[in-house]
Amino acid sequence: MASVTISNNTPLSGVKRLVIKIGSALLVDADSGELRLDWLKSLASDIYNQKKQGRDVLVVSSGSIALGRQVLTLPEGDLSLDQSQAAAAVGQIRLARAYEEVLEPFGIKTAQILLTLDDSADRRRYLNSRATFGVLLDHGVVPIVNENDTVATDEIRFGDNDRLGAQVASMSGADALILLSDVDGFYSADPKRYPGAKKFKVVKNITQEMEEMAGDAGTTAAKGGMKTKLMAAKIAMNAGCAMAIIEGNQLNPLQALEEGGASSWFLAVTNPKAARKQWISGMKSKGTLVVDTGAIKALANGKSLLPAGVRNVYGDFQRGDLVEVKGADGLECAKGLVGYSADETRAIKGRQSHEVAGILGFARRAALIHRDDMDVI
Repeated sequence: MASVTISNNTPLSGVKRLVIKIGSALLVDADSGELRLDWLKSLASDIYNQKKQGRDVLVVSSGSIALGRQVLTLPEGDLSLDQSQAAAAVGQIRLARAYEEVLEPFGIKTAQILLTLDDSADRRRYLNSRATFGVLLDHGVVPIVNENDTVATDEIRFGDNDRLGAQVASMSGADALILLSDVDGFYSADPKRYPGAKKFKVVKNITQEMEEMAGDAGTTAAKGGMKTKLMAAKIAMNAGCAMAIIEGNQLNPLQALEEGGASSWFLAVTNPKAARKQWISGMKSKGTLVVDTGAIKALANGKSLLPAGVRNVYGDFQRGDLVEVKGADGLECAKGLVGYSADETRAIKGRQSHEVAGILGFARRAALIHRDDMDVI
């Protein structure tokens, strides 16, 4: 079952890793094009309080194009791709600096991560991104993630940061995703136009009827509407991550949520680890690693597979591909996403982790297959 317990008093109970998605309309004043600094400072206080409760926090933030277009005095309305990329190049610097400046007084370090759709679709890039998130979070850093608008083409764009937020939640193994919106939840119709619209407080299954209810984006600065939020919910729920839509325009929106503020929750049916193992188990194998009895025991105890335990390598696979792990008797004991190619694995099999850099000329993780990327049978 999912670890998140939804109640009025403790809506984030059990959450260990939290992703917060912030839209352009919340960060940037639509009239002046300037950053809403007071609001951002209140969010920084919220993030600090979440970390005080022992939670990892990641932020998926829009705003770079909105900030950059004001600096470049670009015209109102839709921008061409090259105009958007130019605005993003200017705005990304200001956006990253703003987060750094509001979180620094709380002793919180930040990092900027720019992603494209390719980074989540390609398994090698996926593993790189996942590993980077892991190291940053292990060091208490709050990653600030945005779509890499400066290089993304229309073909490799997420297109909205709702879905990017869900992909980051999946990639990082988060168990809760909070979408800060201009409404306090998911409704059967736009509540600003239809006061009698029905609100869905807790959703366990997204129906076709709900998808038909979802509308399009409502503000000039924002690209995401309820349609994209439902898409994000599907991604998150399938990854074992609960998702909430809350009113983001108020100061300290996360504090308001924890104090019983209005929201709509989309519940995951499992937890991130189980969802990830299910995803791994459904992939096609590209090779086989034969390991010794010591490695089999280590895997059964929840350890990662190290090069020292590998005796033979079969197949032609690349980093990020799925491989089977078998004992000398031919019985499969695990399968997982391998961190090295077949040729690299052959070169380092049976060797100690500290020898890898000298053999290959570079070193990645010590693990050949990390325990988080493995399904033990």
